[in-house]
Amino acid sequence: MPQSTGRVWKLGADIDTDALAPGRWMKLALPELAAHCLEAVRPEFAREVRAGDVIAAGPNFGIGSSREQAAAALKHLGIAAVLAPSFAGIFYRNAINLGLPVLTCRDAERLADGERIALDLRQGIVTCADGSTLACEPLPPFLWDIVAAGGLLPSLKQRFASKGVKAS
Repeated sequence: MPQSTGRVWKLGADIDTDALAPGRWMKLALPELAAHCLEAVRPEFAREVRAGDVIAAGPNFGIGSSREQAAAALKHLGIAAVLAPSFAGIFYRNAINLGLPVLTCRDAERLADGERIALDLRQGIVTCADGSTLACEPLPPFLWDIVAAGGLLPSLKQRFASKGVKAS
């Protein structure tokens, strides 16, 4: 998972959790809910996104409610990472807890919609199609360990197992 190559989905500022997981679809199972992810902003998103694609957004990504399903929908659709100059705190924590990489990237808005990029998640380096690079803030090691394990619960299970504690 440290290396990813995919298409950039460019989004603006202040993308809220209701755009990511619309409230009127919240009672649906995750696959059906994810089919409505970003439909108000990019109607084609859920239909055309592919595993390994990356979101490059403006500031305040994930503002709004605390719904965990916002990050879960992106992960379900195969998003490799979200890059933005800033994130809503609750969304950031939910994403990490679910194993979705979220990297603070001051220059995320320089990426072009549809551009193919290579992303070194561990180092926070984006390599653009023209060979130029953007530096994102890499996740601190303790957060990277959670993401690399697939989220907080898998990380804790691994930690307990390494100490001989049986987790259920």
